[in-house]
Amino acid sequence: MSKIYVDVVAKFSKEGQLIPQSITWEDGRSFLIDRIRDIRRAASLKAGGVGMRYTCVIANQEKYLYYEDNNLWFVEG
Repeated sequence: MSKIYVDVVAKFSKEGQLIPQSITWEDGRSFLIDRIRDIRRAASLKAGGVGMRYTCVIANQEKYLYYEDNNLWFVEG
């Protein structure tokens, strides 16, 4: 597996929490994040790397979205 870096539109809550709203793939397709089920610091066991792992529901599928310490977003490919 590899990291697939994606563009993310995110907002900060009034409590200062970073919350992703949508992702855009390299080919330009965008997907809204319907729901965030969990946020925790975790490693990607498939692609490597450590950061904040967002367990997201996108188009009725659960996906992990990672925010690395270098300020880049990725999904496991």
